Amino acid sequence: MKAKILDGKNISEQIRQELRVRVDALRILGIQPGLGVVLVGDDPASRSYVTAKERACAETGVYSIETHLPVSSGRNEVLDVVRALNQNPAIHGILVQLPLPDASMERDVLETVDPDKDVDGFHPVNVGRMVLGLPSFWPCTPHGVLQILSRSGIPIAGAHVVIVGRSNIVGRPLANLLTRKGPLGDATVTLCHTRTRDLARHTLAADIVVAAAGRPMTLRAEMVRSGAVVIDVGVNRIPDASRKSGMRLVGDVAYDELVEKTSAITPVPGGVGPMTITMLLQNTIESAERHLTSGKLSRPPCAS
Repeated sequence: MKAKILDGKNISEQIRQELRVRVDALRILGIQPGLGVVLVGDDPASRSYVTAKERACAETGVYSIETHLPVSSGRNEVLDVVRALNQNPAIHGILVQLPLPDASMERDVLETVDPDKDVDGFHPVNVGRMVLGLPSFWPCTPHGVLQILSRSGIPIAGAHVVIVGRSNIVGRPLANLLTRKGPLGDATVTLCHTRTRDLARHTLAADIVVAAAGRPMTLRAEMVRSGAVVIDVGVNRIPDASRKSGMRLVGDVAYDELVEKTSAITPVPGGVGPMTITMLLQNTIESAERHLTSGKLSRPPCAS
């Protein structure tokens, strides 16, 4: 058996074409969706992620501005930037790139973001609304996973999904979304973590396994039944002397082993990663549409 490769780049581009139509419709009305990005410090991975997101904004017609603060910035300096973006009518979504150099301020910073501009879906208001099944911004990576499954024709309703990883960014929200009633839900979910006993016993019973543990080679071939679907959320840098950088990207699964055993699998890179950025764009555009229909913000002119 050779697995079907679930191409996140291709699916992402399909969605972005749909998003460009929505952006064009807004611009006819004098609105350009705007994303405000806050980057603190000079972490190379964060810089790379932010650049990719800004490039995606430009390609989709979303206006973006970046505020880059030095690594020494204090809590109040970061909060002041977020508050300014909250008040900026040209900005419909706010992205604070994580992790912050000082992790102790992350909660305060995220809770200061206006929930109506929280396009990452991290604010407690949006988390609570999601759990209750009310309209909210869904976290980008879990939503991207659901879109990959749905647009690849992989049945979700009635499937047994095992998620390896219980983070507030991926594992927990994905478990919630998968169990909701509707076309992207109705699954039976098992949420595993570092204290789970006999992890393989759970993953071997799954129709779909989502690896989001943040650790390479967490999921091996002997842990997945033949014909299962594997979604790899992991992004890990490991040494590789054959690469110019001396490093390469891998996921959380033993890809070479599993590609011969599963019915479908996402690669790393090129799987879930592009979808995360695309769902951020979708949330930003949706925010602009909400503000337009609700009248909560005045209509700013197109930013470009």
